[in-house]
Amino acid sequence: MEQTIVDRYRASNRRLIKDRLAKYGVTSGGVMVLIALLLIFFYLLYVVAPVFKGASLTPVYTTSISEASATVQLGTDEQNEYLYRIMSSGEVQFFSLGSKDLTSELQVPVQAGLTATGFARSNPAQRSAALAFDNGSVWVVQPDFAISYPNDVRTITPQLRYPLGQEAIQLSDGLAIDQLVFASGEEASTFIWSDTASDELHLTRMSAEVDFLTDEVVWSRDDHLLPRPAEPVRKMLLTPDQRNLMLLAGNRITVFNVEEGDNVFIEQVLEPAESGARITDVDLLAGASSLLVANDNGVISQWFQVPGKDGRRFQRIRDFDTGAAVVSLASEFFRKSFVAGTDNGQVQLFYTTSENKLVTESLGSAPVDAMAFSPRGNGLAIQSGSTLTFAEMDNAHPEVSWSALWTKVWYEGYPEPQFVWQSTSGSDDFEAKLSLMPLAFGTLKAALYAMLFATPLALAGAVYTAYFMSGRVRGIVKPTVEIMEALPTVILGFLAGLWLAPLVEDNLPGIFMLLFSLPVSILVAAFLWNMLPRSIQSSRFGEARELMLIPLLLLVGWGAIELSPVVEHAFMGGDARRFVTNDLGITFDQRNALVVGIAMGFAVIPTIFSIAEDAVFSVPRHLVNGSLALGATQWQTLVRVVMLTASPGIFSAVMMGVGRAVGETMIVLMATGNTPLMEWNLFEGMRTLSANIAVEMPESAIGSSHYRVLFLTAFVLFIFTFIFNTLAEFIRQRLRDKYSSL
Repeated sequence: MEQTIVDRYRASNRRLIKDRLAKYGVTSGGVMVLIALLLIFFYLLYVVAPVFKGASLTPVYTTSISEASATVQLGTDEQNEYLYRIMSSGEVQFFSLGSKDLTSELQVPVQAGLTATGFARSNPAQRSAALAFDNGSVWVVQPDFAISYPNDVRTITPQLRYPLGQEAIQLSDGLAIDQLVFASGEEASTFIWSDTASDELHLTRMSAEVDFLTDEVVWSRDDHLLPRPAEPVRKMLLTPDQRNLMLLAGNRITVFNVEEGDNVFIEQVLEPAESGARITDVDLLAGASSLLVANDNGVISQWFQVPGKDGRRFQRIRDFDTGAAVVSLASEFFRKSFVAGTDNGQVQLFYTTSENKLVTESLGSAPVDAMAFSPRGNGLAIQSGSTLTFAEMDNAHPEVSWSALWTKVWYEGYPEPQFVWQSTSGSDDFEAKLSLMPLAFGTLKAALYAMLFATPLALAGAVYTAYFMSGRVRGIVKPTVEIMEALPTVILGFLAGLWLAPLVEDNLPGIFMLLFSLPVSILVAAFLWNMLPRSIQSSRFGEARELMLIPLLLLVGWGAIELSPVVEHAFMGGDARRFVTNDLGITFDQRNALVVGIAMGFAVIPTIFSIAEDAVFSVPRHLVNGSLALGATQWQTLVRVVMLTASPGIFSAVMMGVGRAVGETMIVLMATGNTPLMEWNLFEGMRTLSANIAVEMPESAIGSSHYRVLFLTAFVLFIFTFIFNTLAEFIRQRLRDKYSSL
């Protein structure tokens, strides 16, 4: 007897140890899961945080310069090792930013005794300037930097290039040129100029042709006259494509179309000046689609062409306020950033699309006369009076802001503000459009249509299986539905994109007939079964009555598909897609939300079915028996007892299904066109947050704005899922507390 007691004590002690180990193991596992989630959360934050870091401007080099010759153009090399200054005298100064010395001075080979009378700058990316002299000649010069490796030491040698030849271009016959603008390309260069002897504007276009005999480039010249405005010309801008001339005269800007020299015409006359203010400078943004107009009251307006009834017309889009009179503007090479220099010595950095003022830096009290970005946008050359400054710029992600991510933005060339996701393009002038609204909308749209398809089928099937179905059939049906969850979603997406999408398009009337014919056929079958004798219904054969529906449903489905062409010819003119598109005015894409709803609903059904069926089946039998004993019918018991008691589990099942639908990737990736649209149209596709990450992450450059916004997309999906699941758990607990006393 004593031995038995000892054995029992030892057994209970071992059980206690096992219980404690299990408790600590489960607790440790839960803590590790929470730690893993926190690590994911903070890692995503770590990658995303630099996107919202502000820009900075840090002066690192300052020198004094002579003001005897005016500055035509400032610039730097690509590595920010040299700063250059092109002067109206034809001299080009190069300053080493490493040694902080004036390292070399090169001279354009101008005839002795000539005086500069006019000059012009190219677009920032070309980094060239044109100098006009009092004999009517023009030199086009471009600073260049030759890299060599003598004795394995990297050496940069400043030099001058002449893109249009080593000789001066004679525009006028010995008359001084006082106004000049130019643009050059591989096949043609255009000069628009005026001399001091007339009031006319001249257009000179030089076209390059290759002599097929000698393979030499031969330049041909065409000259045309342009109408000169009544007021004095203050500044001219020519787009790099040599199509449009913007002419500032007085307080008015006239836009000319000079694409064909012999057919020049005025496209539009702008009145961009602020009320009571004077225009102080104009400039073109990168890409030359937008015009910046600065005023002496500190307001800078952005204008670009907007398609309308009268064609593409310049329209005022947005304004920027500097708080002081603007005296100079400069645009970045490839992004939509620009800087404004004020009369009180401030330099202010803006990004147009996000409408952000990124930096305000004071460099003294003298007006800022000239500025230029470095080629990579990470530096800024500034001349303020007799002071020349170079400042390092940290401006990695100017295009990203909360407003650009979540509100409508008016992009260049668009008719109105829109939500747009378009991260890449084949053009150097492309501006990334990174709105997350189309992706969030697509995620909700895909989840909605999937749940509309899956929730009624899954819940109805779960309730019937747990409450009405015989045990023998339930033992077949439940594992069969649950094993559907093991199907790889990539297979479902593959079938949806290559088989289901064409099937839906070819049999569109039949698909919609199925929505009506299948429920009706089930109800008719149930009614006929109820008319059979009780002996058959309660027989062993009757226990498998649900399996008898399978051939019926297959037959009804086959019949609907076979009747589809008949309905299509009778009511849709023989082409359902054309009928939907032309007659109903609804856009139809082959891979659309209907296909996604069916395919993703098929993937979600097992999750909802399994959890909901377990919840209904787990309702205590004494509650059911008590309700039936009090005279309630089976339906009354189901609705007022079983469903209420199982409601927390059913709600959890639906929430699990929503989570699965929101996070699904492969099905929406393969079964839609992945077009980021914001339309509820059932016949159009979408792009979801998860699919967007899968599509674009491999092509994004590490550390770029695109790369970090994709991580922000993952962060948004993470937060969305976390909040949604937390809310679902809260509601589930409330339901559990409310109906646990039944």
